[in-house]
Amino acid sequence: MEQLTLFAPAGQSKGLPKHLLEYTPSMIGRAESDRLLSHFIETTPWKQNTQKLWDKEYLTPRLTCWYGETEKIAGTLAWTNELQAIREQVEPLAGIKFNSVLLNYYRDGNDSVAWHSDKESIMGSQPVIASVSFGQVRSFDIRSKADHNEKYSVRLEHGSFLLMKSGLQENWEHRIAKSTRPMHARINLTFRLVI
Repeated sequence: MEQLTLFAPAGQSKGLPKHLLEYTPSMIGRAESDRLLSHFIETTPWKQNTQKLWDKEYLTPRLTCWYGETEKIAGTLAWTNELQAIREQVEPLAGIKFNSVLLNYYRDGNDSVAWHSDKESIMGSQPVIASVSFGQVRSFDIRSKADHNEKYSVRLEHGSFLLMKSGLQENWEHRIAKSTRPMHARINLTFRLVI
């Protein structure tokens, strides 16, 4: 496992590129975050997708569910009251009207997402993504596509908000790594504008 820069007191690597990422540790209070974590775990119709790698299919190491404006985005479920309320909180912070949200359920330290960028054409050439996390603190790592030694990390805390700004997906990759330490459940919401 790669060693990242030591965390600053705010839970971020020193020198985090603020023009690409904006982090707010407690956007949603503790009691409400506890309630939402339980609510999403218990009520979301989670699916485990497969992905193809080297001509083999593998189960994705996390569960997901996609919500949005069902009349415009095929395959999404209709907004719930909880997701709509969170969307109304993050849109002013992001300066964007989002029309969908991908929920990710990391059940324990074995669940993860490998290095990647969210550069699907359906989100335009310079997507902005708003991320809200509940539950287990996990490290969100980013690295430059041009130089993998240039990397940073943010500890995504319970009830926190992370804004991935324009330019991040084009030039950087991100991940949530597996952990050998015992980990509890984590839910992550990534709000997106699908064009």
